[in-house]
Amino acid sequence: MGSAPNAFASVVQIDEPYWVFNFSRGPAEDWTCPYTFQIGRYDEVRPGMYLTPLFGGERDLHVGIDIGAPASTPVHSFAEGKIHSFGINAEAGSYGPTIVVEHQLSWPPTPEQRHPIRKVWALYGHLSTSSLVGLVAGMPVGNGQCIAQMGHKQENGGWEPHVHFQLSLIEPEAPDLPGVVRREDREQALRDYPDPRLVLGPLY
Repeated sequence: MGSAPNAFASVVQIDEPYWVFNFSRGPAEDWTCPYTFQIGRYDEVRPGMYLTPLFGGERDLHVGIDIGAPASTPVHSFAEGKIHSFGINAEAGSYGPTIVVEHQLSWPPTPEQRHPIRKVWALYGHLSTSSLVGLVAGMPVGNGQCIAQMGHKQENGGWEPHVHFQLSLIEPEAPDLPGVVRREDREQALRDYPDPRLVLGPLY
């Protein structure tokens, strides 16, 4: 799965070709992806995808990266950190079981030079319900540690199995972040929720 900078671990172990979706044209209907793994892009307008009341009919700009794979696929922490919060976002179309991990990172994480250390939060959404068992806020997490599994559609908010991975420079008040925002809020959202490829590597 791409070459992540600064020896960050892969969130999902991908060892074969994968598909990069283009949802800017709307949902792909009556089509089955021929690949086991898929990527959903950051900073992508996705018309017609977010139709439940949660999105208010106006939020369709995606500010995370989706990594699709079969349900129960392991999900790993990209870096050392600690459990910030966890819970179930139960609204239709939301994240379902969700974990937020807090990190202390040199930011921005460029290999060429060191930058000041700051807190960065990573959200992992659409997980299995069992992923939350035994978690405690403040629990340490290791670089590359398996922290969860992808959830089935029946438990993950109603989506095909995948993990929504999102970075935030703003501390979440709950185990939740706006994974899609209004188009007119794009400029601020991209500042608050930076490109996950900074830690995932060049997925596309």
